[in-house]
Amino acid sequence: MSVSTQFLPLIELREVVKNYQSEAGVYPALKGINLHVERGEFLGIIGKSGAGKSTLLNMFTGVDQLSSGEVIAHTNGKSISLHEMSENDLALWRGRTMGVIYQSFQLLPMLTLAQNVMMPMDMSGLYHPRKSRERALELLDMVELIDHAHKLPAYISGGQQQRVAIARALANDPPLIVADEPTGSLDSITADTIFQLFERLVQSGRTIVMVTHDIGLMPRFTRHVEIEDGELIGEGRRS
Repeated sequence: MSVSTQFLPLIELREVVKNYQSEAGVYPALKGINLHVERGEFLGIIGKSGAGKSTLLNMFTGVDQLSSGEVIAHTNGKSISLHEMSENDLALWRGRTMGVIYQSFQLLPMLTLAQNVMMPMDMSGLYHPRKSRERALELLDMVELIDHAHKLPAYISGGQQQRVAIARALANDPPLIVADEPTGSLDSITADTIFQLFERLVQSGRTIVMVTHDIGLMPRFTRHVEIEDGELIGEGRRS
């Protein structure tokens, strides 16, 4: 499509269904989900374990195939259907458009913190020896880890590793950040520090979609949806 995308949602899910085949038969993980992500919002997807949160996030990122429905991204002046793209094109689009943050951090243990942050630039064909290093150090400074830039991940705490993961997610300056239970393995004080960092990123114009089981975070999202047994059962906005 060649229409202007500036007034469209960043991502749209239309009647998205995801079924898994198991020995017991077909398991419906998502049941006709309709959802959009507005530009500049902090969207929380809240639900218990097994509700379908991570599966739903995988639809946003395109890392898992849907059974039916459509996921449309309105980015870079174009509207594209994610699941009609080739694997190579999708991986390139994801690397340049989206930063992904996991509960388990997924830092490469043999690389320094700075090298971990530079990885998305390299994988997306945007690597430049001097500029990429400068960008990595700038981001580590933003998350207050510049003094640890040349350490390996094993030599910093879990909360610090999550901050490195956030810096890495920002490496290519993506318009969308998606986070899968990013505070789930952290203590409450460290988790609050990470959440405050997310809030500052949203205030600076980022769009963030975060999955969590913690209903206590509900009032802190600009908008939240609740998911149960693969269906959206509620939605609210911060007043």
